[in-house]
This record gives sequence, C-alpha cells and structure tokens, in this order.
Amino acid sequence: MLKIEKLSVRYGTVHAVQDLDLAVAEGELVALLGPNGAGKSSTIEAIIGLVAAGGRVEMDGQDISRLPPELRIRRGLALSPEGRRVFAGLTVAENLRLAAATRRDRAGVRADTDRFMELFPVLRARMHQPAGTLSGGEQQMLAIARALMTRPRLLLLDEPSLGLAPRIVQRIFEVIAELKAGGMTILLVEQNAAHALRLADRAYVLGAGRLQYQGPARDLASDRLMSLYIGG
Repeated sequence: MLKIEKLSVRYGTVHAVQDLDLAVAEGELVALLGPNGAGKSSTIEAIIGLVAAGGRVEMDGQDISRLPPELRIRRGLALSPEGRRVFAGLTVAENLRLAAATRRDRAGVRADTDRFMELFPVLRARMHQPAGTLSGGEQQMLAIARALMTRPRLLLLDEPSLGLAPRIVQRIFEVIAELKAGGMTILLVEQNAAHALRLADRAYVLGAGRLQYQGPARDLASDRLMSLYIGG
C-alpha cells in the first residue's frame, strides 16, 4: 500500500532523515520507533506532505511525492499528529464535521460519528464543548476520531500516548488494537515501544535519521531494542 524510497528530510543544515526505505502492506500495523530526535515525526510529516522531502513516496504504486497534503488525504492517508493539534476554538462536533468536509455521504458521516463516539464514549458528552477545554487524553481521542472521519485506508498515528495518564494510554492502545482487528492499516510512531511492539506486525527503528533495524516486531527483544536506541 505505502512505499517510501530514499526519503530524506533536511532542516537547514540538520539532516533529520537520511535515505530511508520503508513499506506498509495493506492490513499491517507497522511501528516506527527510535529515541527522541531520531527522525520519526519528520518521516510521518513527509509521508503526509507537511514537510519538504527528497526521495519517493508511493501509495498503491502511484507516486504522490509532489502532491499537497489535501490530495494525499484524498488518496487515503490520514494523520493524527503529535501534540493532538485539535482546533481549540471549535467544538468537538465541529472538529469532526470539518474533517469530513469533503465527503458527500451525509448518512455515512453521521454513522461514522456515532461509531467513533462508541469508541470514545467520553467525547459524546463533550460534543458541544470547545476542544480546547478538553483534557489531554480527551483531545487525543478527538484527534484520532477526527483522522478517522476521512475514512482513511492508511492511518498515521504520531505519538498517540505522549504525555497521557496510564489509564488513558491503556484505552488508546485498546482502540488501536480494535482498529487493527477491523482491518485498518496503521503506521504507528510511538515512544512506548513495549505497547507498540505488542500490537505491531513489523517494526522499523531509526537512530539519528538512519534506519537501524527492520523486521518482525516479535524479533525485537528489549535488550536488542535498547542497544539500537543508544547506538550500540
């Protein structure tokens, strides 16, 4: 489904991602791991088109490297970004409607809204509340629901558990597991490697912008992962 070749991202003189090859097959959950500053978020943002990048990004065999983010979304990509980035001044309902603005299936939009309120029941009680007044965990739930409102074929999740209480983290990963069980294809960037590896089919580990490991998630034992994180 997704294939990137020789992906490179620079910020001035800083080479954040260097010649990265990565692929995600339909129905897979692939974890993208690494220490802070490894280039994980830059990779995700390059895939969705938020940062300029060298190399090639393909979706279903078609080169989307030069497409703007809105056209990549129409191809089936969706991002739940690091830091949530909800529209603070809009209500929960307005955030969801905005995400579905290009859809013409009104009945489907209503059905999806109901389905995601079942995934995140707390949001139902907050539907008419400004998103900026939600807790961090509630905003993360909204960010995921908002991404899902586009009916993506590939969901990009960037640090969904960052800064959240353990109880909320548990619920977030339960939802990710439910989405995977339902056939959703997911590329997951996650600081909590143990949680991510329990769900992932395959994993990539970055270090200083370069690929350090790729392979089955089950083969990435904790001692091996630690050595990759510290550059051993």
